[in-house]
Amino acid sequence: MARRAEQAADRLLAEAGETSLPVNVERLAAQLGVVVSRSSFKDGDVSGMLVRQDGQSPVVGVNDSHSNHRQRFTIAHELGHFLLHPGREVVLDRPVRVNLRDKTSSMATDREEIEANAFAASVLMPAGLVRSELERLSVTVRQDPDRCTVALAAVFDVSDSAMGFRLINLGLVS
Repeated sequence: MARRAEQAADRLLAEAGETSLPVNVERLAAQLGVVVSRSSFKDGDVSGMLVRQDGQSPVVGVNDSHSNHRQRFTIAHELGHFLLHPGREVVLDRPVRVNLRDKTSSMATDREEIEANAFAASVLMPAGLVRSELERLSVTVRQDPDRCTVALAAVFDVSDSAMGFRLINLGLVS
């Protein structure tokens, strides 16, 4: 599952020619034909959603009351759903497919949520770039997992916790 997400993220980055840091997740969305729309959500626990309706551009809705790092991760997460999952059909006045990211998504108990989180991490923090940026850090910083995490989080424009999980998942820190 994580492997499929990583491969899909690598393919997207390669096809988009996205090689500079931090990864421009909104440009990736635009290249996929996905519209990003920011607004405050009534339910503050909801970070974002992906809405797909036949004949219309898919829309990623992002809760703009959340931090910039969280918004970036949410966009990448929803792009993961867009590329990997069909979504659940909801009938309003006509059928619409929806993927929703909320507080339970971050706990990753659902297979699709786990995969979308892995995709987002792989898009925002590509394994090869994490390894090369890690090598660029001074030995002193590399030897301190906390300083290393903070330094790399700044380079990749992600939260310290997202980078910490990524470094652990890549086996680069314990």
